[in-house]
Amino acid sequence: MELYQVRAFVTVTRLGNVTKAADALCVTQPAVTAQIKGLEQSLGVALFERTAGRLSLTKAGERLLPQAELLLKAGNELQGLAQQMRGQLSGSIDLGVPSETPEFLRLGQLLSGVQQAMPLVDIQTHSPSSMQLVDQVRSGALACAYVIAAHPPRDVQWVALRSLSYRVAIPNALRAAMQQGSWRVLAGLPWIDGVLESHLHAMLRGLFETQGLVPNVVLRSENTSGLDAFVRAGGGCALLREDIAVAGAENESWMVWGAARVDAQLFFITATERSSDPLVVALTSLVRTVWGAGT
Repeated sequence: MELYQVRAFVTVTRLGNVTKAADALCVTQPAVTAQIKGLEQSLGVALFERTAGRLSLTKAGERLLPQAELLLKAGNELQGLAQQMRGQLSGSIDLGVPSETPEFLRLGQLLSGVQQAMPLVDIQTHSPSSMQLVDQVRSGALACAYVIAAHPPRDVQWVALRSLSYRVAIPNALRAAMQQGSWRVLAGLPWIDGVLESHLHAMLRGLFETQGLVPNVVLRSENTSGLDAFVRAGGGCALLREDIAVAGAENESWMVWGAARVDAQLFFITATERSSDPLVVALTSLVRTVWGAGT
């Protein structure tokens, strides 16, 4: 039995798909399949049932999964202890970031802290959609990530950094339509949304679902940090962070519809199995310091 085989077993279980697991592990699909088969042969039990092209855990797989996760965690702890014995932390951290400005995420302060406290560590940022960020942290493809969501993501370690509110910003050209407009009128206006797996799309969908409505989306943008430009230009309505929405309304760049608000939080998340990784522990500590988050 090899540790990489155990990692393949845990990753396939978490993602529920060999193809996604292969992408997360940066290997080919046949390699993941071979690792799973090798582990099954080594253990003498079948871990997955393969029916109609889908994988599901056998009873043996369900019983062995918690131990496999503990084994991976122990391996990380062993590596971390050895690294501490060798001296200063070094290596690379893959950090996921949502589509927000570096200023909002305080990435400059974090980078400065890394340079001072961990000068031999490199930070590499990645910006998939919010749902992909969580999935990639769960699978281990990303060491950690900032995530904006209404509720803490499941199956990861998380630190709440700050509370957020989002408001409805309406172009000045559509102001007259909403002076005495209803939710139904609002839903019928043109909307600028994030991509389907973004935090902004989840919040916009949830806002209108409570009213039994679906917004008239005319554009989906991957860069949700720049939606204010579309509203200012009259392209459509959008959910904007409250600080941006209120400032724009005060400058008469658009109007804010006061009847709607979505609350969320900014989280810093890490994979449970990497919670004792020295690099992840050190970076999490720096994030807490930058944001003044409680321990």
